[in-house]
Amino acid sequence: MSLPRTSADALAALLDPVLAIAIAAGDAIMEVYESDFAVSTKDDASPLTQADLRAHRAIIDGLTQLTPDIPCLSEEDADISYEMRRNWTRYWLIDPLDGTKEFIKRNGDFTVNIALIDQHESVLGVVHVPVTKTSYIAARGVGASVIRDGKKTAIHTRATPAKPMLVVTKSHRDAALDEFLAHAPEHEQLSRGSSLKFCMVAEGLADLYPRTGPTSEWDTAAAQCLAEVAGATVLRLPDWQPLRYNTKDSLLNPGFVVIGDPAYGWRERLKAG
Repeated sequence: MSLPRTSADALAALLDPVLAIAIAAGDAIMEVYESDFAVSTKDDASPLTQADLRAHRAIIDGLTQLTPDIPCLSEEDADISYEMRRNWTRYWLIDPLDGTKEFIKRNGDFTVNIALIDQHESVLGVVHVPVTKTSYIAARGVGASVIRDGKKTAIHTRATPAKPMLVVTKSHRDAALDEFLAHAPEHEQLSRGSSLKFCMVAEGLADLYPRTGPTSEWDTAAAQCLAEVAGATVLRLPDWQPLRYNTKDSLLNPGFVVIGDPAYGWRERLKAG
């Protein structure tokens, strides 16, 4: 028998302390960002900096103190077997520095992502942008907001405009993405790094974010909660079913699409079948 999900009141009580942890991680990232930092390489050939590691430690320490009974899964400490984590009903899913390549390029398009997963669903999400000190927060049953220049504002996706609709994409395009968008209605495209693509849809600044290239579960969890609470749907490709977490041994996501206006009929318009 499954346990009851975390209540909206409990989630609301977690938002501010989790946001504070994300901001502390962002401050640690900026200390490295403003220095002559070195770049190393992980076993999977992805880049790693001291900013990733410092942010990871700040988040793990903060969450362990906040919720000692809830386990953590972070990109920088992901060597946890499925045999162990498959029994987790509730856990924190963390990307301490989403967009390390953007960090290295110093273009500002990187974020801190912290999500609470409850029964395979992201129920709380905090996305913090260290360079602009902008934060996005959301929880199921609570709402989605952006905090910018100290002002907190509720956000919601927008109805898809007749023209020009905006599709936000990853920094590097591929043939699969071009094929997917070949059937899309007339649109403009904008490339952004990290989870900022989700944030643009959630804030009503973009209409669609399709992802055909590889991502890991920590890349999407926090921002998925933000987008869905703001009114979007996040669906796997090619089966168009909800994107869920901790359901298999691999921590890689399938392709997916973030739809800002579910009533627009994107699936039919993209001839997905």
